[in-house]
Parts: sequence; structure tokens; C-alpha cells
Amino acid sequence: MTSLTQGDTAQSNRPLILVFSAGETSGEQHAAHLFLELKKQLPHIKGLGMGASQMQKAGIDVRYDSTGIAVIGLFEVIKHYAEINRALTLMKQLLVSERPDLLVCVDYKEFNFKLAKFAKQLGIKVLFYVSPQVWAWRPGRVKKYGRVIDMMAVIFPFETAYYEAEHVPVRYVGHPSVDKVHPQWSREEALIRFELNPEHPIVGLLPGSRAHEIERMLPVMLAAADIIRARLPAVQFVLPQAASISDDLLLRFLSQSQSKISVVKQQTYELIQCCDAVMTTSGTATLEVALLQIPMVIVYKLFWMTFWLAKYLVKTPFIGLPNIIAGKSIVKELIQQDATAENIASEVLAIVQDSDYSDAIKADLQRVKSVLGKGEGSKNMADLALEMLKNSDSRSR
Repeated sequence: MTSLTQGDTAQSNRPLILVFSAGETSGEQHAAHLFLELKKQLPHIKGLGMGASQMQKAGIDVRYDSTGIAVIGLFEVIKHYAEINRALTLMKQLLVSERPDLLVCVDYKEFNFKLAKFAKQLGIKVLFYVSPQVWAWRPGRVKKYGRVIDMMAVIFPFETAYYEAEHVPVRYVGHPSVDKVHPQWSREEALIRFELNPEHPIVGLLPGSRAHEIERMLPVMLAAADIIRARLPAVQFVLPQAASISDDLLLRFLSQSQSKISVVKQQTYELIQCCDAVMTTSGTATLEVALLQIPMVIVYKLFWMTFWLAKYLVKTPFIGLPNIIAGKSIVKELIQQDATAENIASEVLAIVQDSDYSDAIKADLQRVKSVLGKGEGSKNMADLALEMLKNSDSRSR
């Protein structure tokens, strides 16, 4: 492990400064956990930048709240272009004024590519955390990113080969979710606390952590819930509410549902582990459900022009992380026109009514969990950041 001591910083009157740039919920959570690990070794380290509430709770000085620009898809980005560009301008100004010892870009690929390029022009070292999905589309981006970063930290073991082939510095640090996804209660205790009956099916709804995902995906999930309830009147529905989603937004849709949906805040993993099946949007949530080994159906809808473009560019046959890691379809994906209430309900019913089918999915998810290893992703990232700070000459600028 590389460590810094007070002597390493004695030549400066200020503490080490890191600027973080995270534009989405999962990215800001990764940044928050990384900063907490860094503070264990360097209590006086200063963090600031772009993010949201999780980063603030970790002690990072959030200068721009990224909640409003957490969008996905080309045309969705175009719609929010003015605000995204304003955020980029602010972050560039922050780099100029603060002259940080390290810029940590977390996910949010295109935005952070531009910011990293600007940082390199200033002579600021750049650590990029969470690789662009070069294995899925535009593999030529490896060289582009190699020119603007000092290190790429990847969270899947198979990603290193893409960067090593182009001689781009890369380090596999492990997926932070492996450490994070640990319910604090047993399933039995959680069932009691949430007042759920294990004798009847429990189905989870994970409609996303962005407002536009809720608006696009929750209605079809609720319609699927109504179909399931008609077949299984005793079914229980639960929804772990993402911190980035307001009560008012959820209530707008839940108030129109015929099914009772129990909403729980801040205890996502405790709630998911109680489920017999989960309907979830694509993204990090699919991996978290996989780590809990709960059978799921992955559903997603994009603006039709974004979907058309992605279908043309994306080279992988899957969008769900469990399937990508497994290299085969182990959980069903219902995308775009296939993401209907009837199709979702049909898959959930198959999972909860066919124990052999459910057990087969669980066995595959266990293998996915094994591939991801024992974790310590945030700690490994902190060690990597400290190594870069140790070798940095930025403090002499």
C-alpha cells in the first residue's frame, strides 16, 4: 500500500486537494466511498467538485449539484445541453482556481472526457474511475481516453485487456458494489421489520434513480404489478426509494395504481433480499440485485431515436450487467417495445411460480458474484489515488 505522511505535504501550506466529478447517482456513491477511504489515511485531505447528497455526507464540498443533469441517451443529453455545458464551465473554472493535486472523474463519460482533457492541459493528474464501456461500443475510444488521463481504474476484470492492448495505464480495482451490498439485517429479521409475509410472493420494483427513468419506467411496472396481482391476489409489492427521487414524483404515479406498493427509504438491500423476484431498470441496480442473488427481469425504454442510435452502435448482445459478466443470458431483458406490462408480468410470474427456474437463475447469479471477487473496490481505489498523489509533482506547480 502507498501512503502519504505529513512530511510529504510539509512543502505546502494547504492540505492535499482532490476534485471529484460525478454526474450520476451511482458515480457519486462511488466517489463518496472513495473519499471516506482516503480520509482514513489522510484525515485533512480536502475534496470538492460536482456531485450530490451522498458526496456531501462523505465530507466533499459539492460546488455543483449534478442531480439535474443525471440523464442518459444522446437526445436526452441534447435536451439538457445548456445546463450540462454550464456545469462543465464551472468545473473547468474550479480546476483553474483550486489547482488540485488530482482530478478524479467518476463515470459520466463524455462530460468527464472533456474535463479530463482540460485538466491535462493544466498539468493536473487525472484518475478516471469506471471505464467507458469500450467492450460494448466504440472501442476506438481507448486511445482517446489514453491521451487525456494518467490512469484508468476499471471495475470489471475483463476490461483491463482493452487498455493494455493500447498501452494505456490501467488498474483493476474491483467493483465497489461488492463491498456495499451487505444487508445489515438477516432476511428473517427484515421480513419482520417490513411486515412482509414469507408465505406469499414478494416482488420488488426498482424503477431507477433518475426522474426521467421514473416517468418512463414506473407506469409500466405498476401496470405489470396489477396483472400479477390479478393472478396472485396475495402478492406483496415493495419499492426501495432512491435518495435522488422525491416523494412527490413517486406519489404522482403510485396514487394511480390499483396495487398496494410499500415504499421504503434508505434500506434498499435489506428490502431487496426479501424479494422472490425483482423488476428493475438497467444499470448498477441490476448488479446489486445479482449480488443479493435475487432473480430479476431487466426492463428499459429509451427515447426512440436514442434507442435506434444505440442499436446501430452497440456491439454487445446484452445491456444487463449480470448477462454481460456471465457472457450469456441468465436473466431476461425486456427492452423498448418488448418492455410491456404483459411481458414483465409473465416473467415475474414464471420466477415466483417455477422453483426450478428460479433456482437456476440464482445459481447463475452466484457465479456472477464469484467472478467479481471479494471486493475492497473503494479501498483499492483509495490506494491507487494515494499512489498517484505520492508520485505527483503537482504540489510544485
